[in-house]
Amino acid sequence: MKHYCIAGLHVAMESFGRTLAQAEAYEVPLSGEPDIIIRTDPKIMHQSYPYLSLDDCEYICTGASFYTHLLQYNGIMLHSSCVAVDDRAYLFTAPSGTGKSTHTKLWLERFGDRAYILNDDKPALRLEDGVWYAYGTPWSGKYDINRNVRVPVGGIAVLERGVDNYIAPYNGFPAIASVLDQMLRPNGEEYRIKILEILDKLMSDVPVWKLTCNMDPDAVTVAYGAMSGKERGSL
Repeated sequence: MKHYCIAGLHVAMESFGRTLAQAEAYEVPLSGEPDIIIRTDPKIMHQSYPYLSLDDCEYICTGASFYTHLLQYNGIMLHSSCVAVDDRAYLFTAPSGTGKSTHTKLWLERFGDRAYILNDDKPALRLEDGVWYAYGTPWSGKYDINRNVRVPVGGIAVLERGVDNYIAPYNGFPAIASVLDQMLRPNGEEYRIKILEILDKLMSDVPVWKLTCNMDPDAVTVAYGAMSGKERGSL
């Protein structure tokens, strides 16, 4: 069992293959009692999903275990591509295949060295001392794009494809449903209650937007201008 620092927490985890490789950057020396212990049996999942490799099953199981434990520490997973610019994290969430990663790649092209992808699939969000932070984690999608750092959250956008680029504040039940749909939701009433408590706090503290965009570079101008609060000429 190896020890890691993930999302600011001491994690002890048994892993192999893909999970072990992607977690290497998070490994730390053994020190004290872990906050989270992860032991999984991917063979059980593999029996139900034989078309997945055992390696992929373990990757899914360890990630689900970590993000379930994270609820105890005022944290959640949001299925999103998270880009950091000038020490602020901007998360773009949507169902798979919508174009989240394609959109954040435009941010990298636009901002150059000012920007990087914090996590391209499953960043962790935690409320710490009144501030929401986004963290990179080893569970970062098929391209394994992540950094082991934390960045204050600047905003969340629910992304959808469109002909034109348009962004507006997103509130009420539609916004809650859209964000909740992209979160891990473990079975059990205690988990459901905790998720709703954290989600309520998150959406009270962090601006949420609805972004309709095409894949033109101007989509970055529109999104960043609103989410950062900066005028077009200062981008």
